[in-house]
Order: sequence, then C-alpha cells, then structure tokens
Amino acid sequence: MGRRKGRDISGWLVVDKPAGISSNAVVNKVRWALNAKKAGHAGTLDPEATGVLAVAVGEATKTVPYITDALKAYVFDVRLGQATNTDDQEGEVISESDLRPSDDDIRAALPQFIGDIMQIPPKFSAVKIDGERAYKLARDDEEFEIAARPLFVESLVMLGRPDADHVTLEMVCGKGGYVRSIARDLGDALGCFGHVRQLRRVWSGPFEAKDGITMEQVDALAKDPALDAHLVPLETGLADLPELTCTPEGAAKLRNGNPGMVIASDVEYGDEAWASYQGKAVAVGRYKAGELHPSRVFNQ
Repeated sequence: MGRRKGRDISGWLVVDKPAGISSNAVVNKVRWALNAKKAGHAGTLDPEATGVLAVAVGEATKTVPYITDALKAYVFDVRLGQATNTDDQEGEVISESDLRPSDDDIRAALPQFIGDIMQIPPKFSAVKIDGERAYKLARDDEEFEIAARPLFVESLVMLGRPDADHVTLEMVCGKGGYVRSIARDLGDALGCFGHVRQLRRVWSGPFEAKDGITMEQVDALAKDPALDAHLVPLETGLADLPELTCTPEGAAKLRNGNPGMVIASDVEYGDEAWASYQGKAVAVGRYKAGELHPSRVFNQ
C-alpha cells in the first residue's frame, strides 16, 4: 500500500535548472523521466533562479545532507537604488534612492559579508515562523520578524558593473545562505537599497552547472536508457568525506547495519567517513578502532 512504483535506480542527475520552474517540479519531472522510485534535491533554488540543481535518485537520497552542507557558488546581479518586498525582481518596489555608489564604495562594503556572519532570511522565504511559512505570512500582510541565523561566506567578489544601476557579484557560501538577503543588506550598507535581479548557482559541492543536463534534454530522453547514462554515481555525493575500503566480511556486516572492519588510512577515531567495497558505497558512519559504525547503509 502506498509504495511508489518505479525502478530501483540510484545516482545523481545534475540539472541546469531554467528560470520559471520550481525545484520540486524539476525533481518530479526527473523522477518521472527516469521512472525512479524516489528522488529528492540538495538545496532549493528560487523559481526564477537558474543553475545547478542536483537531483538525488534512489539510494543517493541518503547522501543529500552532505551536498546540502557543502559549499556552493552563486553569480548574481544586484539592482541598486531599489528595495522590493521580496528582495528580488518578482516583488513590488517599496523604497527607492537616487544615490549610486562607486565601484570602490561597493568593493569596500563587501568584506562585512565575508566570514561567519549573521543573516536575516527574506520575508518571502520558506523559513518557518511559529509553524507557518514566512512567505505565507508575508502574502497575508502579517507583521512578523525573522531571527538572524549564522552563515559562513567563504568569498564575495565583484565581477563587474554593467551600468550605474547594476553590479555583478560572485559568492561562495555554506548551508542556508540567501543571496536575496545579501543583495538587500548590501544595498542598505551602501545607503541606496538593492535587490537581486538575476541569480545563477554555478556549482554546488562536487556538481557544476556546466555539466548539467537541461530540462529539454530530460523531456527528450524521458523513459529512455540514454537518460540513465547521464546519472552520476551516488559516491560523488560523498566527495567531502574520507573513503575507507572494507573487507568482504566488513561489507556484509555493514549492510546489515552492524559495525564492520575497514582498512583506514588518514582518518582519526570518531571521524565521519564512508566505506566502499569494490568501488561501491556500502555505508556512512563513524570510524572507531578499525571499524566503521554505520549511520546510513546503502542498498546498491
């Protein structure tokens, strides 16, 4: 009952998402096209944003947290001189300014957004406030505050200045960063307001937009074995964790959810790692005294 039909197929399909479609719609289309039992994505992109949406299929869904936690890079345009209620161009303009900062002003303002910062998510976001989504409260014109949350920003650089009204930036950041908040806060710091005009995620952990498949290709290859050839191995999602190899006995024990013998090289006691047998991921867990204690087991 309720069991989703479909193939037991596992891996990642790296999609170069177009504008105008939600992340969930991409996942549903990919699951349908591959006839996969289950699929999920690692990190939502706003509907108008483009770029890497890594879709995990089958057992790869167990590796989603590692991609969600990985660094990601965004290239985006900020429209200077206007604030909108959504912090992007979809919303209505709520404040305007004739002030236009110089390139030097902009560069001087960027360092305050680098490192471990506190960021307030946009009002139009999926953050939960007392169990309700913020965007729902915002649409209903409710008054509410969103608490600031920590964000790690590795870099924020100015790539160009197309004209006085726009600046192009690239940000590399950790989990849970809102580019729209950066645009809003940078505009406020410069005294001229700002919002995101366009946004592209160029990479996410090990996945790059330039290697991504288009939605046109997904449609064209739907239910065709040729689409399977675009799948990236599940193991790619574990790129940030050390790999251990296990003995045949160790693999058998791990598959049953028990600690199994592994051959370790450069891991410390208690480190998180993954174990492979004949190149295939068997489990993720903690390394302790010659064994991996599994937290997730892969059924490949």
